[in-house]
Amino acid sequence: MNVPRVMVCVTRQKTCERLIKVGQKLVEGTEGTITVVHVTKVGENFLGNPDEGEALDYLFQVSKQAGADMTVLRSDDILNTLLDFAKKNNITEIVMGESPAPGSSTSIIHNMEHMLPGIKFNVVPLLY
Repeated sequence: MNVPRVMVCVTRQKTCERLIKVGQKLVEGTEGTITVVHVTKVGENFLGNPDEGEALDYLFQVSKQAGADMTVLRSDDILNTLLDFAKKNNITEIVMGESPAPGSSTSIIHNMEHMLPGIKFNVVPLLY
């Protein structure tokens, strides 16, 4: 059995804690690793926004408690940045949250599933 290498994709919202918990369950009892990834657009200053900075700090703490590393990447091309990260880190499973806006995240999820056929996707519903 392959060792799981889980990538959890988060936004700047504290509710993403649920995604980290799902990732933690996926590696429980294995030698697997979890990496929490957030992509922020180039030039966006999340540190200047107290709510967003606080949310990222909170997710960093939750990641640490779950035994995960958290990486914040800067890019205007979120899809390709996530794809590159998954490939470079030999990710075996990806955890993403369902979007509250119909159709907005499904295209990113659909594109990633299409471009990373060997990776298992776990799309977590909003009310998880």
